[in-house]
Amino acid sequence: MLESLGLPDAELSVSFVGDSFMRTLNRTYRRIDRPTDVLSFSMQEGAFPRIQPDVLGDIVIAVSVAARQASAAGHDLHCEIDLLLIHGLLHLLGYDHERGRREDISMKRKERALLARLSA
Repeated sequence: MLESLGLPDAELSVSFVGDSFMRTLNRTYRRIDRPTDVLSFSMQEGAFPRIQPDVLGDIVIAVSVAARQASAAGHDLHCEIDLLLIHGLLHLLGYDHERGRREDISMKRKERALLARLSA
């Protein structure tokens, strides 16, 4: 995925966590007191974004939430993890569907394109 985005040297971490830990992260960083499916923590923002320009940040995925979403959507957990990984990666790259309809459409379009490349 990173290579297809023109970022062959980029780095990121991916953590798979349970509902309790994800709820704590979501409450701490978003002030929403429930687990969510994926959170991204960018290293490209803040006071020193250029210290490690190839390090994009961290993606945290709640496996139980992903499993419930996969079941509801009628696909397997691996597919859901792929979707969440793509979603989290796009957040690290500055996409934000919560900024409005135009950004949401742009992000969804990019998600579909990346998923198609991953599936090919």
